[in-house]
Amino acid sequence: MDNIIYFKRKIYNKLLEWKKNSNGKTALLIEGARRIGKSTIALEFAKNEYEEYILIDFNIAPDEIKNLFIHERSDIDLILQKLQSFYRKVLPLRKSLIIFDEVQFCPEARSLIKYLVADGRYDYLETGSLISIKKNVQNIIIPSEEKKINMYPLDFEEFLWAIGDTTTIPFLKQCYDKKTKVDIAHNRIMKDFRTYVLVGGMPQAIVEYIKTKSFDKVDDKKRDILSLYHDDINKHGDNSKKIIRMYDNIPGQLSSGSKKYKLSSIDKTARNQNYENELTWLDEARIINLCNNVSNPSIGLNLTKDENSYKCYQSDVGLLVTQAFINKPFVDNEIYKAILFDKLNVNEGMIMENFVAQTLKTNGYELFYYSKNDNDVIENNMEIDFLIIQDKKLNPIEVKSGDYKKHTSLDRFKNKYKKSVGTRYVLHTKDLKVEGDIVYLPLYMAMFL
Repeated sequence: MDNIIYFKRKIYNKLLEWKKNSNGKTALLIEGARRIGKSTIALEFAKNEYEEYILIDFNIAPDEIKNLFIHERSDIDLILQKLQSFYRKVLPLRKSLIIFDEVQFCPEARSLIKYLVADGRYDYLETGSLISIKKNVQNIIIPSEEKKINMYPLDFEEFLWAIGDTTTIPFLKQCYDKKTKVDIAHNRIMKDFRTYVLVGGMPQAIVEYIKTKSFDKVDDKKRDILSLYHDDINKHGDNSKKIIRMYDNIPGQLSSGSKKYKLSSIDKTARNQNYENELTWLDEARIINLCNNVSNPSIGLNLTKDENSYKCYQSDVGLLVTQAFINKPFVDNEIYKAILFDKLNVNEGMIMENFVAQTLKTNGYELFYYSKNDNDVIENNMEIDFLIIQDKKLNPIEVKSGDYKKHTSLDRFKNKYKKSVGTRYVLHTKDLKVEGDIVYLPLYMAMFL
């Protein structure tokens, strides 16, 4: 891991906060999809914040290391002695970190965290993918001493940091706070935003873009990641063929404009109950962002979410761009051309919607939308892309990739739920403006919601 490239990541501050506040009384688990940089951030944190560390990659660790946590688990002293001997490290007390990397490959090590933390000699950091999948947690007790944080692909601000831009986001935050136009900088920022949408937030793709500035080579990296996800599904997912069908059909579902994932498009006889486990697998693997419809948003989002009416977004917008044309060569990918030259049509607008879903999820929101079809009362027909709660108010969000003149659904939503509605947002490709209680934001400002 000597040739690793370290990107500045926001999650690093959360690691610092954990180290300070925990003081060895809890372990920290970084959970997220594969290839988003969990191991990298753990290693950087260990090098910067501790005198010494041991990193155990359970994906490649020999059986003699894994067996320590299976056959020697009653002797903490022996485990720690053997680890230091094997990795040729001397760990100073309370100044060292032990990393359980890819801990899902050794659930026994995870279950021993309770006793290692109680021992108190060292700090413990875990990383894991597919960590909640049933076969990775069966027959073990999840330690209460384990604190979890979620990690996601690089967001737009982190992407700008990676390409050397540290001034744009503070400027944009001022514009957002004061609700003033971005003005002459808007076109330049939209160019960088479009680049981010095409590259995405997967570290390997960003490294390739920085090195080559070639979208073709970036696309190859993303294809490798999608192939890896397929391999993971085949290895770990029950009914893997059904899971892969659901996953691969995400671009088609989003481009269709349907306000729910239609299983009939992949299996004419499919019912939600027949695909419940497959949907759960994709969600727990963190390779999709699940968005549920709500039936009555005025009394709470979680309280009225419809488990049978949902949308599936790709966990990374750059992966979606590649996934949409996975069976064609890069040169045939019309989305790259459309986004680069700002000539999006309705279907490609799914990319921007996916970006917003990814951004809201990264910001800590559970994803909800509202779709109502009433044949009797036309005023009840409305489609709201996303709903978020801010200051105890419902804030509806519409995402538009092109020209935008009408906001019928936003108006109907306000009329129906006026006591609950706060600010209404339109995220679009144009500059910031405010009209009454509707705030029009450039898409790249979604991070401030």
